[in-house]
Amino acid sequence: MALTGMDIYKMLPKKNCKECGFPTCLAFAMKLAQGGIEAEKCPYMSEEVKQKLSDATAPLMKTVKFGYGEKTYTLGGETVLFRHEKTFVNRNRFAVMFSDVMSEEDINGRIERMNKVSYVRINERMYVEIAAVKCESDNKEKYLGLLKKVKDECKDAVPMIINENAEIAKAAVEEVKDLGPILYGANDQNYEEMVNIAKQYNILLGVEANNLEELYKLVEKIHALGYKELILGTKAVSAKKAFEDVVNIRRTALITQDRVFGYPAAVFVNRLSKDKFLQLSYATVFVEKYASIIVLDDIDYSIALPLFALRQNIYTDPQRPMRVEQGIYRIGQAEENSPVLVTVDFALTYFIVSGEVERSKVPSWVLVPDAGGYSVLTAWAAGKLSGKSIAKAVKDFGVEEKVKTREIIIPGKVAVLKSDIEDALPGWKVVVGSEEAALLPKFLRDYISKRA
Repeated sequence: MALTGMDIYKMLPKKNCKECGFPTCLAFAMKLAQGGIEAEKCPYMSEEVKQKLSDATAPLMKTVKFGYGEKTYTLGGETVLFRHEKTFVNRNRFAVMFSDVMSEEDINGRIERMNKVSYVRINERMYVEIAAVKCESDNKEKYLGLLKKVKDECKDAVPMIINENAEIAKAAVEEVKDLGPILYGANDQNYEEMVNIAKQYNILLGVEANNLEELYKLVEKIHALGYKELILGTKAVSAKKAFEDVVNIRRTALITQDRVFGYPAAVFVNRLSKDKFLQLSYATVFVEKYASIIVLDDIDYSIALPLFALRQNIYTDPQRPMRVEQGIYRIGQAEENSPVLVTVDFALTYFIVSGEVERSKVPSWVLVPDAGGYSVLTAWAAGKLSGKSIAKAVKDFGVEEKVKTREIIIPGKVAVLKSDIEDALPGWKVVVGSEEAALLPKFLRDYISKRA
């Protein structure tokens, strides 16, 4: 069971020294029980107590890592079953499957499509993070050849070695050890050898069994060997069973507080169907519940766009709006005579507005002031979108150096700001734009023709 603030307080030295940043040891204990601070902040706590508290206050689902450098990814660490209860914290990652029994043409095609998926959405670059490389031939040289090819040609992806043969698995890890790979394939027959490999290279180990009962016993055996950098999976071949498994793993960890299942899960949706779009449908389910790694046969933009958008929406704090970076954005070949439009930093609003401006084929500038991450009317009602905030953005982002015109277009729903903006921006004329973003293309074409 999790320790309460009073449980923790009884274990502290009770000096009230304030060196931890809190006025009393009791205040420190309460914050530590909430997970808002680390036990190490107390300079007088014994190492034994510190370790005990660190273990007791850690998330019931362990946080694990894989990858290297800027491409180091964190999985697990989740504390709730439902996003609205608090938030989901460590987003799932997508993998494309490669096998050493695939044809050269098929392998090259998957690599090409995988590498093409690279774009920015709401200030985040989207790409495939994992290349899952499976050994099916049991031919060491053939498998290592495929792994090296994937390593060399899939520039953004961390290798996931899927191999139950410990000898081949060790050679494979040695080939890509600098990339922080995942070793997936520990089972009841090979787990001791696989744990030794994972320990030697300090990498994430994937553990798999036929059902949850067997998986539970296997994880206990691995714990007895002293290894806890794990990701869990079952061999489910139906969507219903795979769904039940990952939900039960998460519920066992968080509801019954059983740390044996306190690890992130992997789901191979390519086992559930060979149909491309059925795999997509299953993947959307497991983005929400509760797969940390989702393995697909293949990926292209028709798969990536909905999956990455869903993931980005799910793995944001519901208490904090999704925001774009404030600034002045060029749409098309905007230049010094192009119109300047104002919108807000709420991501959904910005992307709708910028999309409609692109659709208009009128090169334009879009100015994004600090609006608190709210929609237009909400930002105005909250006092975040005002004449002062817009004038400040014009000055801060050098709009006057970018354009000769001294006209600025504001959303029609906040026409009331016209006089405030003109007072705050002497020499500027404020034009009230359309009330709906869908009307922007016609509005901009009419606006340009009137200026001509």
